This record gives sequence, C-alpha cells and structure tokens, in this order.
Amino acid sequence: MKKDKAVVLVVEDNTIIRMGAVDLVLTAGYEALEACDADEAIRILEARSDIDLVFTDVQMPGTMDGLKLSHYIRNRWPPVKLIVASGAAILEESSLPSGSRFFPKPYDENAITDAMARLLASEDPAGTAG
Repeated sequence: MKKDKAVVLVVEDNTIIRMGAVDLVLTAGYEALEACDADEAIRILEARSDIDLVFTDVQMPGTMDGLKLSHYIRNRWPPVKLIVASGAAILEESSLPSGSRFFPKPYDENAITDAMARLLASEDPAGTAG
C-alpha cells in the first residue's frame, strides 16, 4: 500500500535551522520528523519503517556526525534517500554514500525541495537508475 505522503527525517542540532528545514519539508508536502543529533535519528529510524528520506547536517554533537550517519543509514536502511548539508565542510560527492546529495549552507530552499522530489520519485536508493 502506498502512503499518502513521503516521510522526511530532518537531523539538525541547531533548533532554528531545524525548524526552518522542517517547515521546508512540510511546505513541500511531505511529513516531517525531526532529530537533534545522529543518536536520536537512529532511534527514530529503528522505531519507524516509513521514513523515505533523511535530510541531515554534517556538523553535529554526539557519537557521529552527519557524514557518518549518512553512511550508517545507507548500510542499515538502504532504501532511505539522503540529503546532506553543511555550512563548514564542502564535501566531495565521493565521500558521501551512493545516491546522496550534498548542499552547502546556506542552501537554496528550491534546490533542496527539487532534490527531495527527484530522490523520492526514484525507486533506486543509490540513484543509479536513469
């Protein structure tokens, strides 16, 4: 059974930025969940089987940063799509799990919602299908 809305988990330690990202997700028509760090994100992913996409910051406190989190998610929950953003680090696509998208902060909200739409429309989590 297909869900009504895609579910996007926003992982961001800065409350203001997280609220903005959640608002962006809701405005784009998706269901939004939020986590303040990787540990909370993993607890949410373990508790719910309906998360389609994780939108994470790189710099975060806790046991792992957003880059480690994105690799962990790709390995443990391969179908989950990934968008990674950072204000400090400019990451090479090669350092990200396959099929994820990177955006420097401050990011363009339209670019993020376009990337979400494209990733969510694709059935291939690695993004390799034409």
